[in-house]
Amino acid sequence: MLKWAIILAIISLVTGWLGFSQVSGVTGTIAKILFAIFLILFIIAVLAAIGLFHLV
Repeated sequence: MLKWAIILAIISLVTGWLGFSQVSGVTGTIAKILFAIFLILFIIAVLAAIGLFHLV
Protein backbone atom coordinates (compact mmCIF):
# COMPACT_ATOMS: atom_id res chain seq x y z
CA MET A 1 0.00 0.00 0.00
CA LEU A 2 2.85 2.35 0.78
CA LYS A 3 4.36 1.48 -2.60
CA TRP A 4 1.20 2.60 -4.38
CA ALA A 5 1.04 5.81 -2.35
CA ILE A 6 4.61 6.67 -3.35
CA ILE A 7 3.96 5.81 -7.01
CA LEU A 8 0.83 7.97 -7.10
CA ALA A 9 2.64 10.83 -5.36
CA ILE A 10 5.34 10.72 -8.04
CA ILE A 11 2.71 10.63 -10.79
CA SER A 12 1.02 13.60 -9.14
CA LEU A 13 4.27 15.57 -9.09
CA VAL A 14 5.05 14.78 -12.72
CA THR A 15 1.57 15.59 -13.98
CA GLY A 16 1.54 18.80 -11.97
CA TRP A 17 4.88 19.76 -13.49
CA LEU A 18 3.53 19.04 -16.98
CA GLY A 19 0.45 21.17 -16.37
CA PHE A 20 -2.24 18.53 -15.92
CA SER A 21 -3.60 20.01 -12.71
CA GLN A 22 -6.81 17.97 -12.54
CA VAL A 23 -5.00 14.65 -12.92
CA SER A 24 -2.40 15.83 -10.43
CA GLY A 25 -5.09 16.71 -7.89
CA VAL A 26 -6.83 13.36 -8.21
CA THR A 27 -3.67 11.29 -7.93
CA GLY A 28 -2.47 13.43 -5.04
CA THR A 29 -5.72 12.87 -3.17
CA ILE A 30 -5.59 9.12 -3.75
CA ALA A 31 -1.95 9.06 -2.58
CA LYS A 32 -2.92 10.91 0.62
CA ILE A 33 -5.78 8.49 1.32
CA LEU A 34 -3.59 5.42 0.74
CA PHE A 35 -0.86 6.83 2.96
CA ALA A 36 -3.38 7.55 5.73
CA ILE A 37 -4.72 3.98 5.51
CA PHE A 38 -1.16 2.62 5.60
CA LEU A 39 -0.32 4.75 8.64
CA ILE A 40 -3.43 3.62 10.53
CA LEU A 41 -2.77 -0.06 9.77
CA PHE A 42 0.90 0.33 10.73
CA ILE A 43 -0.01 1.87 14.09
CA ILE A 44 -2.53 -0.91 14.76
CA ALA A 45 0.09 -3.54 13.89
CA VAL A 46 2.66 -1.95 16.20
CA LEU A 47 0.18 -1.72 19.05
CA ALA A 48 -0.85 -5.33 18.50
CA ALA A 49 2.78 -6.46 18.51
CA ILE A 50 3.46 -4.57 21.72
CA GLY A 51 0.35 -6.08 23.27
CA LEU A 52 1.26 -9.62 22.22
CA PHE A 53 4.82 -9.34 23.47
CA HIS A 54 3.63 -7.84 26.72
CA LEU A 55 1.48 -10.90 27.44
CA VAL A 56 4.39 -13.31 27.01
